[in-house]
Amino acid sequence: MRILAFRHVPFEDVGRIRCALEAHSVDIDYADLYQNPATRPDPAAYHALIFMGGPMSVNDDLPFIGEELDIIARAAARRQPVLGICLGAQLIAKAMGARVYRNAVKEVGWYPIHFTEAASQDPLLVGLESPQEVFHWHGETFDLPAGATHLAWSEACRNQAFHIGNYLYGFQFHLEVTPEMIADWCTQDANCGDVRELTAAIDPERNRERMGDLSQQVFNRWRESIG
Repeated sequence: MRILAFRHVPFEDVGRIRCALEAHSVDIDYADLYQNPATRPDPAAYHALIFMGGPMSVNDDLPFIGEELDIIARAAARRQPVLGICLGAQLIAKAMGARVYRNAVKEVGWYPIHFTEAASQDPLLVGLESPQEVFHWHGETFDLPAGATHLAWSEACRNQAFHIGNYLYGFQFHLEVTPEMIADWCTQDANCGDVRELTAAIDPERNRERMGDLSQQVFNRWRESIG
């Protein structure tokens, strides 16, 4: 099995997703369309696609953003599994016709999410306790696309997770991050504005063990769902 992951900056990698995939001999290739020149593997040749996060907006006039929106729309048309994380979830929402816009507040750090009733029947989220404190880093949000099932919400952001037909999944929060990734994000120039706005420092080690267990459970289920 082969998965194609789309990255948007060097420091937002697949993180814990890699552990869930490579432990079962699933290969990951990368399409870094933001780079020039960029490699452009054929998305249709893969079992599934993953779209990672990034500090840019899906509404920015960037060539690779438009290209990825088109790739997601084509993947949806052939019912190819797609997983979107943060910016990736916003890309799925916009590709499916929904609005992406600035959230009332930024969520940066550790905040609880609550699962909806629909999540109790979802193949990836069934049986998980609610609420769950998870890591966030976003200033924008999205409306649910037509036909989407709402899976999670937080006090500051209503639409935290959704699926469409059990083959398109969007998570606004970051289950994939390791403590090392969080610590690195806090030092990146692209994130310095957000870091300066924090009222307290982020503890990268918070929830280390629980987040490891939660992420492996969810991402292993995602792997199983794509065959």
